[in-house]
Amino acid sequence: MVFGITGNTQKDQIWPPLRHAVRLLKARNARFVLAPEIAAGLTDVAASLPSDVARSDARYFDAADVVLSFGGDGTLLNTVHEIGDAGVPILGVNLGRLGFLALVDDAGIEEAIDAVLSRDYDIDERRMLHVRATGSDIDSEQWALNEVVLTRGEIAGLVTFEVYVNDAFLNSYWADGLIIATPTGSTAYSLSAGGPIITPGSQALTITPLAPHSLTERPIVIPLSSRLEIRVRDTASYVFATDGRSTVVSDNDTRLLISAADRTVKLVSLPGQHYFETLRSKLMWGSRRKA
Repeated sequence: MVFGITGNTQKDQIWPPLRHAVRLLKARNARFVLAPEIAAGLTDVAASLPSDVARSDARYFDAADVVLSFGGDGTLLNTVHEIGDAGVPILGVNLGRLGFLALVDDAGIEEAIDAVLSRDYDIDERRMLHVRATGSDIDSEQWALNEVVLTRGEIAGLVTFEVYVNDAFLNSYWADGLIIATPTGSTAYSLSAGGPIITPGSQALTITPLAPHSLTERPIVIPLSSRLEIRVRDTASYVFATDGRSTVVSDNDTRLLISAADRTVKLVSLPGQHYFETLRSKLMWGSRRKA
């Protein structure tokens, strides 16, 4: 078993749990590969490790059986896009706040490492979205695990978003923006905008308008097999983002074509972890205000 280790080095709080994890792996004679920026920040620890146990590599995930991603959900999403289609399972160590994807905290690192070493874990596969932006000045292909977001960017005023589902016209939204979310992303931006929570594994997508002009334009759930086409009208430019990666579009002829991708993301699920328990804990369901 080889561990790949990456994380958000912009967070100062990353280093104590990282050192803790490295020492645990060393004590168990487990091999691991460090992302270069991680190795640079762990010179005091990494220098004392034998070369047959640890090394640094820009493509640290190629040799890994499991990747440990230290940060939060945003860091884990970055790890997803860094790994691409390599298909390596990811275990997120949460250093942020909510953490719907990165579920292990510092106190649980040892238990998590031991579970992985003993292969006492499951793989939770999450479907991604495929996004094709095509127009006179753009032709790009992207993927998203959480969501695709369209917003007005820096301009003032509302934007018109024409949405087609399987070539059938759905609606012309006049709003600040539009979110197309997977079940994985339903607890992210879409939830804060009033969208529904959809359990992982559900074959569905949500379309959630951001501050629509009409109060009757509510979020809608559609089949995951749907093919979406979005055209943006009445604006000089706008922004679309896939998992936070933004692209500015200045061509109103551009079409965004969104569909379920063949690509999936493998997340490590440890014993005792359950999605409903995560919801109750992170959203504080059932908690009572103290008098």
